[in-house]
Amino acid sequence: MYTALESILSIASLITIGFILAQRRWFDEKSLNLIVKLIMQVSLPALMINTILTNFTNKQFLASINGLIIPILSILLCYLVAILISKFLNIDIKKRGLFVSLFFNSNTIFMGMPINEAIFGDKSIPYVLLYYIANTIFFWTFGVYEISKDGTSNHENILSLKPLKNVISPPFMGFVTAIIILILNISLPKWIMDTCKYLGSLTTPLSMIFVGATIYSTEIKDFYINKEIIGVLIGRFFISPIILILLTLGRDINELMRNVFVIQAAMPVMTNSAIISKKYNSDYKFASVMIAISTIASLFIVPLYSSILTMK
Repeated sequence: MYTALESILSIASLITIGFILAQRRWFDEKSLNLIVKLIMQVSLPALMINTILTNFTNKQFLASINGLIIPILSILLCYLVAILISKFLNIDIKKRGLFVSLFFNSNTIFMGMPINEAIFGDKSIPYVLLYYIANTIFFWTFGVYEISKDGTSNHENILSLKPLKNVISPPFMGFVTAIIILILNISLPKWIMDTCKYLGSLTTPLSMIFVGATIYSTEIKDFYINKEIIGVLIGRFFISPIILILLTLGRDINELMRNVFVIQAAMPVMTNSAIISKKYNSDYKFASVMIAISTIASLFIVPLYSSILTMK
């Protein structure tokens, strides 16, 4: 568990570095926009390709497709619950979509992978990636769609042309490209894979530095506990994992897979949420605050779930 906590503290440290650099006036609006563009158009697509092709083979992927059913169903149900709760709490229309996206999407790679590996070992990685695939599909479709419509008076159907243009972003295309390459069993040259690896490794530190810089510019009142913050925390740490647990009750399911899925469902909010919010002019400061708060909260919540799941 100490290794799992170290993963969380690493994310918190990167956020702190971003905060300190902003305090020292390293960033202005132009430089923050450059970070967003670099992540969205360069490092994230490379990360998608490297992660999928490095950790899956064609046979492994095709053989594990059945395992996608549970995370897909759980995330879909959590998405529907998020919409209902956002309306029940009367969340401000200018950040309702962001609230929904933060509620049902989790940080499955930057924190989910190292934490599950620390708790369950290397044998957990295939299941980590199964949940990651489901979470990625939902984030870059419904999650991005919800964020992109924030503040607009005319909410278009997700299947209409404009929302689809927002969803078909470079990171999503990187993900789709990786899946196609995997299914076709194409081997990319080592130099291409190494390039994707190096570029993809920029994603986490740049995203966290952006979050830290954004938190610095956020007014202290935004850190006060309010209904939006409480709603997202309940969604991330209670409703999401509970839905998954309920879906596995009475099913003949691999215990390790179930445990990994529960931990993945209880991860903090997606670190990419702040970047996407900035791109689509949503409340990216709220997203940054939620990344920080949910990361700190996970220091206490994740060990609790880990203790329960590994209890004999």
